[in-house]
Amino acid sequence: MPIATPKQFASMLDAAQQGNYAYPAINCSSLVTLNAALKGFADQKSDGIIQFSTGAGQFASGLNHKNAAFGTIALAELAHRLAEQYDVLVALNTDHCQPGAAKDFLDPLIEATAKRRAKGENNLFQNHMLDASILPLDENMAISQTYLRKCAEHEIILEVEAGVVGGEEDGAAGSEDTPEESLYTTPEDMVAVHEALADIGRFTFAATFGNVHGHYKPGAVKLKPEILKLGQAAVQEKYGADSQFDLVFHGGSGSLLEEIRETLGYGVVKMNVDTDTQYAFTRPIGAHMMENVEGVFKIDGEIGNKKVYDPRSYLKKGETAMAARVAHACDDLLSSGKTLSGQV
Repeated sequence: MPIATPKQFASMLDAAQQGNYAYPAINCSSLVTLNAALKGFADQKSDGIIQFSTGAGQFASGLNHKNAAFGTIALAELAHRLAEQYDVLVALNTDHCQPGAAKDFLDPLIEATAKRRAKGENNLFQNHMLDASILPLDENMAISQTYLRKCAEHEIILEVEAGVVGGEEDGAAGSEDTPEESLYTTPEDMVAVHEALADIGRFTFAATFGNVHGHYKPGAVKLKPEILKLGQAAVQEKYGADSQFDLVFHGGSGSLLEEIRETLGYGVVKMNVDTDTQYAFTRPIGAHMMENVEGVFKIDGEIGNKKVYDPRSYLKKGETAMAARVAHACDDLLSSGKTLSGQV
């Protein structure tokens, strides 16, 4: 199954909203992590989202260039080919592009989709994220309007954010010293977001409710999911049931399962998963190195063991473990067994 078309991605979001489940959005930066994400989705018969940060694009373009847009296009083209092997729908997204990087990152990616569409091909991306949450809300919405218009022209959904996700993540706006009040989007903010964007095109909204990027022990992150409920109610009271947001959950590592599940009833249709899958990928590779020290390193003039220093020997272990963590995320978000492949 190729990467989802814009129509199929819209159907994915509609189905998740109506069915009270969400899609894991898995950050990838290489062929191996792409394969892990696709395997995890396919093993659970779950549709899903794969996304690339500016840092992933820089990494993929090579150490001599670090060109975020070029590397991201390469990763997306690779994902289109790899996805043909699977019977689930997968959408492609970009993660946390701040306003200062948008011209050099989002604009070339939108143009890459435009060129594909001119040839009758599927969109390169179905979703882009503009994270202007570092700006005052009125400025945030002004630039979000600009990019939503650009995206809507090519049937791309734009993800926006208001409020700041704390902690630190690749390309994210938050920091360790983010003021606590900035971690919570108010109902008034949510109404303002709807009023600024609803008439332009379809978008998803990363409202913040105490989310923190990074890895924390269960219970350490103090989420307030009811903020999402109150914000949705404020918007729908003023603009009707059809104004319900498609919400995005950032910074979910360390969140309690009951908190994750609670957000699904409040309109969350996508949850970003990055820190947990990074650790899942690296943990067995670290174990491989420790268990095969003499084979991996040519100690005291010995020749080592090619079978254990061949990168494939340990990268396959990382891929397997990351795929299992993706599958776990599908179960947590209740998307397992609900693929729309073959239905839309």
